Amino acid sequence: MSTTVMHEEHRGAMWEVTTRVIVYAAIGAALYGVAAVFSFLIPGTANVSVRPAFALVTFFGFAFGPIVGLFTGFVGNAIADQISGWGLLTSWNWSLANGFAGLLAGVFGVSLARMFPNRIILAAIAAALAVVIGFLFVFTDIWLGTADDVSVAFSANYLPVITTNLIAAVILTPILVAAWDPIRRSMGR
Repeated sequence: MSTTVMHEEHRGAMWEVTTRVIVYAAIGAALYGVAAVFSFLIPGTANVSVRPAFALVTFFGFAFGPIVGLFTGFVGNAIADQISGWGLLTSWNWSLANGFAGLLAGVFGVSLARMFPNRIILAAIAAALAVVIGFLFVFTDIWLGTADDVSVAFSANYLPVITTNLIAAVILTPILVAAWDPIRRSMGR
């Protein structure tokens, strides 16, 4: 089977909801929800936290597909907010932004595979793009009334969250991929 056929086959399969996708999504959300509790707030921001566990969102999206990444980020963040006392969906738009980052990590992982054949480099690039684009959704704070204007949303919300999440995702996602890939290959995937 040619590389082009395999690539197109994988692209179509990334949107399928199978038992495996549901299991990986549940595991990802649970891991992220619990691990994200180990974070700390950045002073001077609108409740932006440094969460090294965020790399689980981009990893699950990259390794298991966009649906798994979306669920891991959205549900995992909601679980983390609930455990930490913020409430289940108090900041639903931030949970969605986490989910979008996971979804985009999966999409970029497949769509950029030809351009970057090295999976470690591909994982770092996909994670970085997913964070920068996925978290644009936090600008909805303006319409929700939790940010006064675009400059506040940018400086107090978006910039701090992408900075911390970029650091976590670009460093830890490739490490997780490097650890996962031998297992994936031994499973014949």
